Amino acid sequence: MVVAPRELPVLSVVGLGKLGSPMAAVFASKGFQVIGLDVNKNFVDALNAGRAPVIEPELQELIDQNRGHIRATTDWVDAVHGSSITFIIVPTPSGPDAMFSNRYLLSALQEIGKALSTKQGYHVVVVTSTVMPGSTEGELKACLEHWSGRKVGLEIGLCYNPEFIALGSVVRDMLHPDMILIGQSDEKAGEALENVYRHSTNTSPEFHRMNLVNAELCKISVNTYVTTKISYANMIGGMCDRLPGADADVVTAAVGADSRIGRKYLKPALGYGGPCFPRDNKAFSALGRKLGVNTALAEATDAINNYQVQRLICAVEGRVGPPATVAVLGMSYKPKTGVVEESQGVELASELAQIGYRVIISDPMALPAAKAVLDNSPAITVEEDAAGAIEAADVVIFTTAWAEFAKLPLATFGAGGKRRMVIDPWSLFNAKSLAEYADLVKPGVGSTMTAAAAAA
Repeated sequence: MVVAPRELPVLSVVGLGKLGSPMAAVFASKGFQVIGLDVNKNFVDALNAGRAPVIEPELQELIDQNRGHIRATTDWVDAVHGSSITFIIVPTPSGPDAMFSNRYLLSALQEIGKALSTKQGYHVVVVTSTVMPGSTEGELKACLEHWSGRKVGLEIGLCYNPEFIALGSVVRDMLHPDMILIGQSDEKAGEALENVYRHSTNTSPEFHRMNLVNAELCKISVNTYVTTKISYANMIGGMCDRLPGADADVVTAAVGADSRIGRKYLKPALGYGGPCFPRDNKAFSALGRKLGVNTALAEATDAINNYQVQRLICAVEGRVGPPATVAVLGMSYKPKTGVVEESQGVELASELAQIGYRVIISDPMALPAAKAVLDNSPAITVEEDAAGAIEAADVVIFTTAWAEFAKLPLATFGAGGKRRMVIDPWSLFNAKSLAEYADLVKPGVGSTMTAAAAAA
C-alpha cells in the first residue's frame, strides 16, 4: 500500500556527494522532509544555502524548487533522531585485493548506532553504498547492533538498497528506475523502504525484495553483466575492423533485436570506465577467486575492455607516426560529468604521449581533473576550446560523446587548408558530410579501419 502524503516518513541521507545529494533532492521533490548529513561542512553549508554540493544535471533545479523540504547538518543525533529511515551512501573504495572496503560505512554505522542508543521507537537503516556479499548481514549488522545496543529485526530494521544509476543522469535514473532492489533484515523494514520508493519514483518499477546476501550479489552481478555486453559489442567491433565491408553498428543492431539479447549497452565504441563498472567487475572476479568459483568470463570482459585503447592507437599508428600531433577530445568517462576515473580518453592521451606523439586534450567539463592526472607529461597540452585543439592537430580522436563536439562546424576539420584524420568511435559525424574536410576513420567499420588493423 502506498503511503499518503501526510504519512510520509522523515528521511535522513548520510553522505552528500555525487549520489547522496541527488538522492536527498529527489526525495525532497516528492514531498518528503529530508535531513542530509555529511562530515564535510562545505557540503552541508552549500545545501543549507540552497546550492548543490556537487555538479550533476537537474540537481540545482530540484534544490531550488524544494528548499522547504531539505536541510543539512553535521550532527548525527539531529539527523537520526529527526528521521525514521536513514540512508547511508558513503564511499566503499576498492582495496589491494579488489574487494570493497567498508571502513567508511562502519564509521557511519558507529555514529548512527550511538544516536539510536538514545532514541525511542523503530528506525530503519538503509545501506545504499555498494558492498561485497556477506557484508550487511556480517560486520555491518554487528557494528550497528553493538553501538545501538538494539537488535536488528526487532527494534531496528536493516536494508541493503543499492542504486542503479550513472553519473550525468543520476536524477533521471532515480526518478525512472527499472527495478528497486531491497535486501531486508525482516518484512517490516522492507515494507517501510518499499513504501518510500512507491512515492518517490515517476515510474512503476519492479520491486525485488530478498535477503541481504542475495541483494548484495545481485548488485554486482547486474553491473558485471552490463560490462560483458559492452565488451562483447567491442569484440564484434574488433572483428569488423579487419573485415572489409563489415560494419559493427549494423551487426549489433540486428543482434540486439533478438529479445534474448536486447539492444541496451550492445553498442561498439570504446571501453567502459568510471567509478563503478571497472571496479565492480574486478570485485566480482575477486569474489569468485575467494569462493573457488571460475569467473573467467568477468576476467575476459576486463581484458577486452583494456584492449580498446590499443585499438585506437593502432588506428593512429597505421596512418601517421610520432611526433605527429593528436587531439584527444573527451577526458570524462562519459558525457555530462567531470569524472575521469578509468577514462578511456585519459588513458589514450597518456599512452600516445609515452610513445612519442604530441597530444592536445580538451573536454567541456573534465579538464581540471584530467590535468591533475596527466600533469607530469610534457608532451600533453591543454586546450579549453575543442576547435583550437583540432586546428593544431594532425589527428583528431573523439573519446567522449559530448553533444558539444557533435555541434562543431564541419569546416573546423579543414582549418588552415589542412586535411586531418578524424577517428570517431561514437558516430558523431557522417562520413559523406565530413569528406570535404577530413578523412573519417570509424572503429568497427572495415572499409575505414582495415589499413590500420593490417599495420598493427
